[in-house]
Amino acid sequence: MTDSFKDEIPAPPSELESKNLAFTSAPLEGGDWRAKVPSVSNLTRRLRGHIENSFFDVWVKGEISNFKKPVSGHAYFNLKDANAQLRAVMFRGSLSKLKFQLKDGMEILLHGTMTVYEARGDYQLVADAAEPLGAGALQLAFQQLKARLHEEGLFDARHKKTLPTLPKRIGIVTSSTGAAVKDILKVISRRFNEREILIIPTSVQGDKAAAEIVMALKSAEEWNQIHPDRALEVLIVGRGGGSLEDLWPFNEEIVARAIFKCTIPIISAVGHEIDVTIADYVADLRAPTPSAAAEVVLPKKEDLVLMIEQQQQRIRSLFKKHLLQLRMHLGHLSNRLLDPRERIRHMKERFRTLELKLISSIQNRLKFLRKRLEGQFQMLHSLSPLQVLSRGYSLTQTTENRIIASIKEVSPGQTIVTRLHDGNIYSEILPNPSKSS
Repeated sequence: MTDSFKDEIPAPPSELESKNLAFTSAPLEGGDWRAKVPSVSNLTRRLRGHIENSFFDVWVKGEISNFKKPVSGHAYFNLKDANAQLRAVMFRGSLSKLKFQLKDGMEILLHGTMTVYEARGDYQLVADAAEPLGAGALQLAFQQLKARLHEEGLFDARHKKTLPTLPKRIGIVTSSTGAAVKDILKVISRRFNEREILIIPTSVQGDKAAAEIVMALKSAEEWNQIHPDRALEVLIVGRGGGSLEDLWPFNEEIVARAIFKCTIPIISAVGHEIDVTIADYVADLRAPTPSAAAEVVLPKKEDLVLMIEQQQQRIRSLFKKHLLQLRMHLGHLSNRLLDPRERIRHMKERFRTLELKLISSIQNRLKFLRKRLEGQFQMLHSLSPLQVLSRGYSLTQTTENRIIASIKEVSPGQTIVTRLHDGNIYSEILPNPSKSS
């Protein structure tokens, strides 16, 4: 839609072209004037040519009525105001380009070309574009799709999948060059850098982005089918901030349905905290930002250790409380016994037995928790890149700590760092002798 438009159909020329549409009066008798009278088809065809040549670029506003969309996919409707109405048709190709859905009662701006439907002798507007009056097209499309998917139940809490507590393998569906993936990796490396990360790159804005996001989600599920021993336990799907147009792929229906059908739990992390998309409603969890999504997926290692220590303290407290209750009960019984020595002896033995059982139980529990924690730390340690380096492998990086995966990423004179298990080697890239010769 251009910046300026016409409020109504422009007025036709004041005089019709005589050679096409005007016919002079002829005498009632004599002559062969009757042979020159045009047929209905001929006159209608001339009218159609004149109208199409004069009104080929028209904007008009009005209210939709009698909207019909048969199996052909074309839309037929009337555009009316208080005093007149205009037949209109929008063919399937143009209709599919609209972000919102046309319906009765909607006030719109309609663009197209006036023409005549010769079979009925009706003039109509063949529309190729439309804009809603009031809310913008994208905002209207958002509200329409949100209402429809909500009615279908795609937002219901009963469909939400539970996120894993401490996932070993995490998938990230976003642009491989955007700020979002860098923010996510930074948070993960700061919390649990031993996690296995699979980045599934995709466009996150533009006309092709929605289809690519859908394919990325399918690729994640195919990965799990091919690699069941390395299956992704959770997906972070999103991008950094932007305008409504930039974020629009995450408001597309095909993306919403792909998220809903995905068997892997999904965290939607699109834009900033104030940005809300259809993907946020369908996903199993919404994070306000990509960084926040990483924080949700992986708690801090220090927090886990603190939680275990708190559990140990709670068990000790419960144990002491139970012992105190037993002592109080024993004292109460001792005061009530006529023959306290024998009864007290039995109670002491029972108390001692219970005490030993409790001590054994708490020790076993603490031992189990300690082994579990050691096992988790051992597993994390085994996944550490430093373990790989200790077996003779090395890791080559730039001085800014960026991994070098190809010789195309370096140039003569550049300093690189080769990381071994016991230290770093600094090298300088020399020109290729074969090229210089």
